[in-house]
Amino acid sequence: MESISLKLESGFMKDIERTMKKNRYSTKTEFIREAIREKISELEKEEALRNVDKLFGKSKRKTTNKQLHEAREMAVKELEKKFRL
Repeated sequence: MESISLKLESGFMKDIERTMKKNRYSTKTEFIREAIREKISELEKEEALRNVDKLFGKSKRKTTNKQLHEAREMAVKELEKKFRL
């Protein structure tokens, strides 16, 4: 595992510590790791939606994770058909 150093403003640290206690995180590391995982997941979802938008057009409504999964499967099938995979 690799270590990093991170400097945060004291007000931001107080917000983190308050949220940690409220949600029962035992360490700052655990809290920060989960926040990073959630951000990565969010960015991947946004990228997938952009890709679906390119293939099928933009939706005006909110997309659930289930709908996103179904759209990905449809996109893969379309690409397989297009490229005869």
